[in-house]
Amino acid sequence: MALYAIGDTHLSFGVNKPMDVFGGGWTGYVDKLREGFSLLEPEDTVVLCGDLSWGMSLEQAREDFAFLDALPGRKIILKGNHDYWWTTAAKMERFFQENGFSTLELLHNNCRLYGEVALCGTRGWFYEEDQGGHNAKIFNRELMRLETSLKAAGEREKLCFLHYPPLYQGYRCQEILDLLSAYGVRRCCYGHLHGGSHRLAVSGAQNGVEYTLVAADYIGFTPKKILD
Repeated sequence: MALYAIGDTHLSFGVNKPMDVFGGGWTGYVDKLREGFSLLEPEDTVVLCGDLSWGMSLEQAREDFAFLDALPGRKIILKGNHDYWWTTAAKMERFFQENGFSTLELLHNNCRLYGEVALCGTRGWFYEEDQGGHNAKIFNRELMRLETSLKAAGEREKLCFLHYPPLYQGYRCQEILDLLSAYGVRRCCYGHLHGGSHRLAVSGAQNGVEYTLVAADYIGFTPKKILD
């Protein structure tokens, strides 16, 4: 049994938006994802760090969920900025149940357990997204969701999973970093950064937290092992 993470699968079986058009590492990315996941065992757990499907609704994303569900392992999913299909937890869980997607679980205002380790997280936010007006409400809501998730873990060891990076070269989301510190998070995985932005990624230890970029195109479309 092992714990893995990967983000930004950007599947598009239900809509015409394949990432292959960007060329480079994205060429044949669906086959690469299938091959990468083939290294996992059914008892493994994978946290999917957002931007999973280009579908605009649960129905449009159905085939993408079917693809993910058929891959080995338990999948814990959180929201990315392009997951427009995302709706209420109750509707998503009912949709998964009705379609027999038994390996998919939500990480949203809660935590999930991997043994005695708590898996916490939320989408996160960027200062660059302008916190004025409506965006300030979204930002504050993300902070609340992250703290709710961390509190749900109690005294367990906590790992954090985000879509947006909480820091990279020249940028720090101090409010999120403060929460990670306050709750004793020792490792944080994130996605979102692609192409030339990979060079801005922060990897390794920063103030007691180990940061890991797990965007699919950065890690070769093979889930990154986090824990044995």
